[in-house]
Amino acid sequence: MERVVTSVDAGWWVVSHEQKIWLPSGELPFGTAQKWDLTGSRGAIIGEWQGDPVWLIRESRSDQMGSIRQIIDLESGLFQLVGRGVQLAEFIRSHRYCGYCGHEMHLSGSENACLCGHCRQRYYPQIAPCIIVAIRRDDKILLAQHARHRNSIYTVLAGFVEVGETLEQAVAREVMEESSVRVKNLRYVTSQPWPFPHSLMMAFMADYDDGELQIDNKELIDADWFRYDALPQLPPAGTVARRLIEDTVALCRAADAQP
Repeated sequence: MERVVTSVDAGWWVVSHEQKIWLPSGELPFGTAQKWDLTGSRGAIIGEWQGDPVWLIRESRSDQMGSIRQIIDLESGLFQLVGRGVQLAEFIRSHRYCGYCGHEMHLSGSENACLCGHCRQRYYPQIAPCIIVAIRRDDKILLAQHARHRNSIYTVLAGFVEVGETLEQAVAREVMEESSVRVKNLRYVTSQPWPFPHSLMMAFMADYDDGELQIDNKELIDADWFRYDALPQLPPAGTVARRLIEDTVALCRAADAQP
């Protein structure tokens, strides 16, 4: 529940507005509210990291507002809480008015929800399910440079799950659409909340089945089969994409070592 922040309140501070966060000197603020001139702001504790509370304050600072991607190398647990804060702030900002009757809404005092006092509708934060998959072909892994990425990173294929689709169907469709490749032996690995803007990534590994690599130029800049010991620039550590790549490389290396 939100309340007025006092000068002695302390912890990690997620100051967020329009999917941006306040990063003075490029870092997530830590310490007392007085130190960061946050006294008097309205905030709520959204979690705890190593014994210290993590606060969300829904406001913009005049400068040093940046993308959460700038702190993607934070420890995964803290990064996940920051992502939670950014998503909650955007949810509240985008639900000021009821989508059914148009009246102004207010925050629930007991849960993460927006309530309409007129028609009694209740809205919860929406999460978009996504799949992400590493595909192995003998001693190689399929990596692609995505059009939406502003760097030279190569990563595995991913995409949103469509209405009425299973996760397995989403993997098959996305891989076919983006690379013209079919996969087999699909295995679930793990999941990761991904605040870009409000996704839950469900990660898989798969083996190449058939098809010649042909990319969708609207989604991908480039893609190729890379040998496990000759990889291009990869996603940062701590991302589920990097874990999938490393797990696939371990499989390739083990198979290569067999007589």
